Amino acid sequence: MTPDHEIAIIGGGFSGIGAAILLRKAGFEDFLMLEEGDGVGGAWHWNTYPGVAVDIPSFSYQFSFEQISGWSRVYAPGRELKAYAEYCVDKYDIRRRTRLGSKVVAATFDDETHLWRLETADGWSTTARFVVGATGVLTQPKPPDIDGLADFRGTVMHTARWDHTVDLRGKRVAVVGTGASAVQVIPSIAPEAGQLTVFQRTPIWCLPKPDAALPGPVRLAMRRLPGAKRLSRLASQALVELTFPLAAHFHKLLPTAGAGERIGLAHLRRAVKDPETREKLTPRYALGCKRPSFSNDYLQTFNRDNVTLETTSIDAITESGVRTVDGTGHPVDVLVLATGFKVFEKGNMPAFTVRGAGGTDLEKFWEENRFQAYQGVSVPGFPNLFTILGPYGYNGSSYFNLIETQTAHIVRCLRNARKTGATRVEVTNEANDRYFRSMLDRRKHQVFFQDSCSLANSYYFDANGDVPFRASPTLETMVTSRFFDLADYAFADGR
Repeated sequence: MTPDHEIAIIGGGFSGIGAAILLRKAGFEDFLMLEEGDGVGGAWHWNTYPGVAVDIPSFSYQFSFEQISGWSRVYAPGRELKAYAEYCVDKYDIRRRTRLGSKVVAATFDDETHLWRLETADGWSTTARFVVGATGVLTQPKPPDIDGLADFRGTVMHTARWDHTVDLRGKRVAVVGTGASAVQVIPSIAPEAGQLTVFQRTPIWCLPKPDAALPGPVRLAMRRLPGAKRLSRLASQALVELTFPLAAHFHKLLPTAGAGERIGLAHLRRAVKDPETREKLTPRYALGCKRPSFSNDYLQTFNRDNVTLETTSIDAITESGVRTVDGTGHPVDVLVLATGFKVFEKGNMPAFTVRGAGGTDLEKFWEENRFQAYQGVSVPGFPNLFTILGPYGYNGSSYFNLIETQTAHIVRCLRNARKTGATRVEVTNEANDRYFRSMLDRRKHQVFFQDSCSLANSYYFDANGDVPFRASPTLETMVTSRFFDLADYAFADGR
């Protein structure tokens, strides 16, 4: 049976865009990219809240094969990342291979034909020989589990679905949450709001941000000077590698393990005037237990007269505001939910129903066997299915490095399938088990598995207490994706 497409890519963010471009470069032209939204860009299409920006230097947050010099800042604002996504889609002729408004709700593998059937929310369906899952993880907003949310009579919005028609001027605004998006949105709306109350459950480690505007002459020099873009990317990549992959996965082996915390605490002391507020903003867990943030104005925002930090737990949302467990009512006109996303939870891993060989359900497989995937790409029992951001795939470096690395792995499998005439490609149980054991063996050096992390309330941890990050330096991920043993996969021809 001939499929509608050789390859279906699910997701039109940078993961899907990067996979599509690299597939084309490798000679795979028959693919379709399916995207739920009405535009490409993924997180940068959906997230438009005030202050949204990339949280690693822009020189790293771009494809290695498509480096641009037009960023306005070291840490580019969200609108520039959205524009970069549109630029890549057009330059590499991906748009005509994209179907927008197509939310995939089910993927089913046919054991006889070796094809996947994909179904969308609007009743449309298609078939593909191979599927590349590129839906990411920070895509589905997570509402807080707080009583009474539906009863609130004011305006409610999640940071990931910002309503720009809402005027905050002079309003009583409440922000629930102090994660990465809150760190950006709070200082951006504080000058506008009449009163801003921030409800914090767990303080976040906030480090100074080495950000600056990139004036025209600097951008011109990066375009004109030989090696300038390469050098800036190299410096940026080194910074990123030191601050997460190495610091997180080899924490107990590094002599400078406490340096980041000292920098964060010094930043807090300089930024916040009131000792009581400063104490509330001081994390009680080790740096790295949960996603830290970089900002030069978040902490300073709590010096403003119109900003209040509330650390008493929320009891309920009422019709007119927020009630804390001490019985205090906080009147609110606009409620902003900075409560993050579903990550390692049902309904997001995977983001839709996936049934592999013999009707095996992927969500159930992970629930019963813990999250696992060979190099974060493939799961035994799910032939012809590859993921960009599977369990134990991301090591904490730039997402763009992840996209290129994982796609290199996928392309290697597809090329061998084409060479051998295989219609079914499946990672072996032995290879998957070996890789999973190797990741678990490296936990002893990671920052996540120390006692203080129990206080972090971190989305890094799944229901089993695992942290499905790839415990590898970036160079290792790049090498192994290109030179893994092809015998780790079974290639079969069922035609």
